[in-house]
Amino acid sequence: MDDGYRNTNLYQGGREANTDNYRYQDGNYEGYAPNDGYYRGGDEPAHEEDAQSDVTEGHDEDDEVYEGEYQGIPHPDDIKEKQKKRAPAVADEYRDRDELMAERMEDEEQLAHQYENIIEECGHGRFQWTLFFVLGLALMADGVEVFVVGFVLPSAEKDMCLSSSNKGMLGLIVYLGMMVGAVMLGGLADKLGRKKCLIISLAINAAFAFLSSFVQGYGFFLFCRLISGLGIGGSLPIVFAYFSEFLSREKRGEHLSWLCMFWMIGGIFASAMAWSIIPHYGWGFSMGTKYHFHSWRVFVLVCSLPCIASLVALKFMPESPRFLLEIGKHDEAWMILKQVHDTNMRAKGEPERVFTVSYIKTPKQVDEFIEIQSSTGTWYQRWLVRITTTFKQVWDNVLYCLTAQYRMNTLMLAVVWFTMALSYYGLIVWFPDMIRYLQEEAYESRVKIFDEEEVSHFTFNFTLENQIHRNGEYRNDKFIGMKFKEVRFEDSLFEECYFEDVTSSETFFENCTIISTVFYNTDLYEHKFINCRLINSTFMKEKEGCHLDFEEDNDFLIYLVSFLGSLSVLPGNIISALLMDKIGRIKMIGGSMLISAVCCFFLFFGNSESAMIGWQCLFCGASIAAWNALDVITVELYPTDKRATAFGILNGLCKFGAILGNSIFASFVGITKVVPILLASSALVGGGLLALRLPETREQVLM
Repeated sequence: MDDGYRNTNLYQGGREANTDNYRYQDGNYEGYAPNDGYYRGGDEPAHEEDAQSDVTEGHDEDDEVYEGEYQGIPHPDDIKEKQKKRAPAVADEYRDRDELMAERMEDEEQLAHQYENIIEECGHGRFQWTLFFVLGLALMADGVEVFVVGFVLPSAEKDMCLSSSNKGMLGLIVYLGMMVGAVMLGGLADKLGRKKCLIISLAINAAFAFLSSFVQGYGFFLFCRLISGLGIGGSLPIVFAYFSEFLSREKRGEHLSWLCMFWMIGGIFASAMAWSIIPHYGWGFSMGTKYHFHSWRVFVLVCSLPCIASLVALKFMPESPRFLLEIGKHDEAWMILKQVHDTNMRAKGEPERVFTVSYIKTPKQVDEFIEIQSSTGTWYQRWLVRITTTFKQVWDNVLYCLTAQYRMNTLMLAVVWFTMALSYYGLIVWFPDMIRYLQEEAYESRVKIFDEEEVSHFTFNFTLENQIHRNGEYRNDKFIGMKFKEVRFEDSLFEECYFEDVTSSETFFENCTIISTVFYNTDLYEHKFINCRLINSTFMKEKEGCHLDFEEDNDFLIYLVSFLGSLSVLPGNIISALLMDKIGRIKMIGGSMLISAVCCFFLFFGNSESAMIGWQCLFCGASIAAWNALDVITVELYPTDKRATAFGILNGLCKFGAILGNSIFASFVGITKVVPILLASSALVGGGLLALRLPETREQVLM
């Protein structure tokens, strides 16, 4: 082979070699497309063994049409020639593995440039936009999943009697599932195919999200959300790898950024549905006293619709031809690329334009999966061998991302992903918690205090709220059909009183003496009496349900803050999409993270609800550009057979950062805001500066 082709600097550092300096001489690929925009791969007579294109297909020596060619059926002469070419391959088992890998790398370099020209010939049109919306629904499902648990917690905790630790676990379990799913299913997508693994991911999420809306127990609900998170976590790396392989170099950065908008749409959809559905407590049904299907369960059900819609639409989309070429399935890949070309040309009003590609280079197949024959062992032994082999290949891919060629890029990307996730996910939990804390402070400042009041023979049948009663005496009083909300009785006396049909929230009796008093059908449980003396008092027919305190209404603020936070990323999404291919991925990541760090610093001056909401919107809007650029550069830095694996590893690390961020930042609410702000700012500055050392990929073909 020509020495000019073997130039080792061809792809080093993400730079593309000058395509005019070399041409391939392997008998299969003649060179690059002429200036008319077409790639012509079968114009020379020496290429008779290659499959025929639409321009020359169907013609034998006598100009007779071979009709099977139009149905995608290879010509018999082509089959014979291919068999001849395969014959020497038997000797590959005696060749050195390093030699085979070197040959495969050469093939991949040829394929990368040839595929770029083919995608340019196919054009960007109806096919890509259809796939854009199908994959967008899958990404939207991921955005919905992040918000679901936070929205349902205020209602779900009432149904399931959740303690604070239970609520914390439910919030983190989704991220844990996403972390495992990203690594596992992302790796499988490089071995089993993009479409197949994405269908598996969406099916897992849809099934268990649907099931979680019906289960009653906390343990089973937790399990369903874990497996649902595993499914949707696996979809994210596959979506970006899948879509990128249908995009040309000039379109890739922009359109992957447009795709990221669906994550924002998912957050808006979840917020709007929660706002519309959860407060309507009548939107449900009950079966006896044990089974309740309340409005929050309807919300969980509705949130699975984007995933189901994407799953159905994905059945009509083809596999990635780039993946098929990587595993040696030339004919299937060729047919899909022709479908892409013809779909786009028909949409542009040019159905007469033909697909001129006749043969596409396929890399040397080194590690082939050997199918176990049905006569070998039992069925479970055969499946065990298949599963073991597949996971070994996935593990080899994981290790490959840490080899000398990719180690530095992987480690730097890992730090950038982690610091971005730690600050972003930590702050989006910290913002609503801080706003709620400010509200509680304002609420407590309005508390009414009653000292040494004496009430006798009086009937209380109205709501008492945000009050403290100290050293009071209540004799022969009745408390009927009423509610206590944020009420405390301290050092008080209750004698011969009667409580009936009473509900309470954050209400306690402390150091009180209660004599000859009857409690009938109340939720004044034992834990609400702190250091009290109960003398000849009776508790009859206590209310069923959780022995915990809850607010009566769902917190409207949760929906509003999440809605505004999701909506605020729209300007950042638009700017990043328009500038991604102009200023580059690296400047986009570094600039976005540094601007986000400045927004974090100004949180020191946010001492009101409106200020906190405003800074949250600015932070989300500034940081989204970094997220988009990270998605793009991660796709472009790794070869096709490692792309989803690498993205899955890095996205799994991202979810680990989210778990840490949620835990650390939430623990400082009400204590200090210095630590969360400094931690988030430092992480963003460090990650942003490190990102500037990554190689730029906007001019690089997709390997």
